[in-house]
This record gives sequence, C-alpha cells and structure tokens, in this order.
Amino acid sequence: MHYPLERAKEKIASSLGLAEADFSYPPDSRLGQLSLAAFASAKANGQNPAELSQAWAEKLNNDPSLQGLLKQAQAAGPYLNISFDPAWLASATFKLINCHRRRYGTSQEGCGHRVLVEYSNANTHKEYHVGHLRNLSYGDAVSRLLKASGHEVIPVSYINDFGIHTAKTLWYWQKEGDKSSSQESAGYQLGQCYAAASRLLEEKPEYKAEVGSIMAEIESRRGANYRLWQKTRRWSLDYFSSIYSEFGVRFRHTFYENNLLQAGLDIARRLEDQGRLRRSDGALIADLEAEGLGVLPIIRSDGTALYPVADLALAEAKFRRYRPDQSIVVVDVRQSLYFKQLFRLLGLSGFKQEMTHLAYDFVTLPEGMMSSRSGRIITYEDLKQRLMERLAAETRSRHENWTEGRVSQVAFELAISAIKFEMLKVSADKTITFNINEALKFDGFTACYLQYSYARLKSVMRKAGLDLSLKRPDFKRLAERREQELLFKLARYPEIVRLAGRRYNPSELAKYLFELCQLVNDYYQEINILKSEPALRRARLVLVKSVAACLKNGFRLLGLRPLEEI
Repeated sequence: MHYPLERAKEKIASSLGLAEADFSYPPDSRLGQLSLAAFASAKANGQNPAELSQAWAEKLNNDPSLQGLLKQAQAAGPYLNISFDPAWLASATFKLINCHRRRYGTSQEGCGHRVLVEYSNANTHKEYHVGHLRNLSYGDAVSRLLKASGHEVIPVSYINDFGIHTAKTLWYWQKEGDKSSSQESAGYQLGQCYAAASRLLEEKPEYKAEVGSIMAEIESRRGANYRLWQKTRRWSLDYFSSIYSEFGVRFRHTFYENNLLQAGLDIARRLEDQGRLRRSDGALIADLEAEGLGVLPIIRSDGTALYPVADLALAEAKFRRYRPDQSIVVVDVRQSLYFKQLFRLLGLSGFKQEMTHLAYDFVTLPEGMMSSRSGRIITYEDLKQRLMERLAAETRSRHENWTEGRVSQVAFELAISAIKFEMLKVSADKTITFNINEALKFDGFTACYLQYSYARLKSVMRKAGLDLSLKRPDFKRLAERREQELLFKLARYPEIVRLAGRRYNPSELAKYLFELCQLVNDYYQEINILKSEPALRRARLVLVKSVAACLKNGFRLLGLRPLEEI
C-alpha cells in the first residue's frame, strides 16, 4: 500500500535529482510540514547550502508534476521548508482511511520474513505481578507492530514449571493447609504461598532440607508431591490463561521447562563431545572468554542442570518446529549478558537464525523496588481490583443511569488499558514507576485520556446523525491551522507504525496517539463542528471520523480495546 506522504517524498526527491532525501519535521508547522537540509548535497557539489536550498525551492515550485500536491516550497537559509496542498492531502488520506479501514497504516515491508517472538516467560507457583505485565504488554505490542508491517509473526511462551520455587510453594501449601475453599483463584493463592514460603525460609533455614526433599520427589516424577505438583501446576497455567484472555493475548504454542530438561542434557553432552563445552572443577561450562563473554556454566559439579540446559533445548525445539528467519526473546535487562552468551553458543552449535534479545528495564513502585520474596509487590489481581474500584466510581459518577454491569465492564476495559499503556508509553530501556494515581488521570499521558478522546469523537459522530458517504465533501474548506495540523498528523501514521515496528518500540506509537488526541481535543475546543455551515460541517465530520479511525487502529496495535462511551 502506497501512502500519500510516501509518494510525495519520493516525487520531491526525484524532482531534486536525489536518490533519497533525509526529510525532517519542523517544530512549528507554520514553517512547513517537511524540511530538507542542503548541507550534505551542497558539500558534495561544492555549492553554498543557502543558494542550493533556494534553487531547490524554485525547482519544486515550478515542477508541473508537483502541481496540486505542493502548496509551497520555501528556502530558509540552508533549509528547504515544504508545505502540501491541504485539499490534496485530505482527499488522498481520507480516501485511504475510508477504503482500508483497519488496514490503514499497515505495510508489506516484512513480507516473507518469519519472526518468532517469545515472551511472558512466567513461573508457575509464583505471583503474576506488575513486572510480568510489562513483559506481557511489550511482547504483545511488538508482535502486533511486526505483523502490521507484513512479517509472519509466531508468538510463543516459555513457562518455568520445574524449579526449586515449585517445591517451596508446595512445602508451604501443605504446611499451612489446603486453601482451595478460598474465593481467590487457586493460581493466585499459590503465588501468595510462594512469597510466604520465601520469607519463612529466610527466617528458619533449617526447613530448607524439607523443601529439597520435595524437589527431589518432583524431579523423580513419582510420589504424592509429584502428583500435587501436577495438580497445582494446572492451577497456575489456568490462572495465566485467564490473564492472557483478559489482556487479549494469544500464543501459537507454549513450551514448558519440565518437557525440555532431558533434551537439554542430551544437547549438553553432544556439545561436550564436539568440544563446544568443557569440564572445569567438575562443572560443565561454555568458555567464551576469547570472545569477551566470560564463562557460561551449563551443569553444576553435582550434576544438576542450570538455566542454559533447558534454553538450549528450547531454542532447538523452536527453530526446528517453526524455522524462523529471526527469533526474538523478550526478557528483562538483567539477562542481557546471559543471552549474549546463549546466542553465541547457539551460533557455534550451527544455528544461523538471527537471534535478538529485547531487554526492558524494571517496574518499580513509588516506595521502591519490588521483590517476590519479600512480598513487596503488586500482584495483577490486586492491581486490577484497585484500578477497577476507582474507575467504577468515576464511571458511575458520569453515568448515573447505567447499570452496574455496564459500569463494571467499562471500568474493567479502562483498567486493562491503563495497565498496558503505562507499560508501553516509555521506551523499554527506561524504568517504570507504576503510580496508580497518575495512571488514572483523564487529562495527561494516560490510557484514560486517549480512551476519553476517542469516545468524545464517537459522540460527535453519533450526534451528527449523518451518513458521511452520501456526498463528497469539499476538503478545500479545511483551511484552519488546526485542521491542517490534524491532516498532516493523520498522513504520518503509517510512517510511525513502521518506525515503531523496526525499532521494536511501541512507545513511539503511544506518543503519536497522545499527540493526535491533544490536537483533536484542542480543535474540538476551538471549533464547533456540529454548528458549522453544512458544506464545512461535512468536511469537518470526515476529519473527525478519520481521526477516530486512526486512533482505533493505533489502539489495536498497542492491544487496547477502544471504548465508544465512557
């Protein structure tokens, strides 16, 4: 799909005799909508940059192939500032949005490229907390952005269901008695048990032998503790599935650590036989010192497996099953060195796929870092409940005639949107301090503000009571500065989607949507759309409809469900 702004850039570059042009966007739209610096071209041709930009302006203004497309090209010292004809931009952009609807902004840039995205690598028998929600939101948004750019995306998850944490949880579960009669979900209760077990074991380390005995029985895959592990594992997995459903996340396949350990041990032995791994004081290691990556322990001297054992088997299983061109793993920044080591070892073992670790920083609370062991965390259930209580009260105050069911549903959707947006509105390399009070504001860089802006536009369209397709509007009437800013912002949407996908950075799209909402809200405050004279009213309603459609598409790429009334 060719978008108006892309075609215009190509035509301008061609008119100037440039193979490609590095356009920028002036900070003030009154200077122009596009800008092109003449420094590089002037230097290459021994010219004065200001004189070259003036020559460029004259050439563009007199180029018949650009008539009807450009409003003006003007030199400003060494810079060329370009403005587009608003009627052309409106007609071309609105037509695409109306024709392609939810496909507006998509491209085939990644066509033929298969990408496997692994995320939400949670632990059974532990809490699902706000830190996990960043991984889930980020992985899902990256998958959606890559798909929007034409990639074949295969989302998968890897669950750690076989570590010592499972034994700690089962030890405490049995010690404190069965809590299955509680109103809380069993999966949630297991997480609470893990936190309590960790605290108790720090206070009374003499109990660690009991935990070790339970772990040994689980690993033997026989006995009462193994059967309890199977039962409680299912509780955790069902709990995770309920969260994925609420977040609108679907995986093509889920891999489990307990199914991979034996295959991983076999791979480790094979790599040792090939000389890829060696023994050091009884332990099996990958010596990557020569490549500046240190030493990666694989198997302890007592024969117990470390993380790379299952990860080697996981990589082999993923690559053989799906044969991706690229494999992306979404894991927090603490594992950056580990994945450099693992990817290098996989490369030395013969895997040629491009391997990418998408690292993200921590989620903290206003009072400091979270810790599952200390219990100083916000679990998903706790967070969702606190958000929904506040949002239900807000929604109830706005709509006294709504049923409690409708209030609850809107509060739930806003709560999920708020969680996701807080996780996505900053780049992955930035720490997030999750502040509930800030997340629920309706007048800032929040999901509530975006959702409210969208709902307001839908309200305008409902009040209009007009079939916008009956008569073609005269877009030349959209002459207000705010209207032209909105037009150009809409035209830039496909570019933002592509850039966010290329950079694995949903925050770029989040920022764009916020800025689009700011523009349209300012416009709404300044212009009485519904009281405009009929011809102008139709043009303005098409503009409003197009902004709403663009917001809806952008919301979906971030995993937000658009709300038409709040």
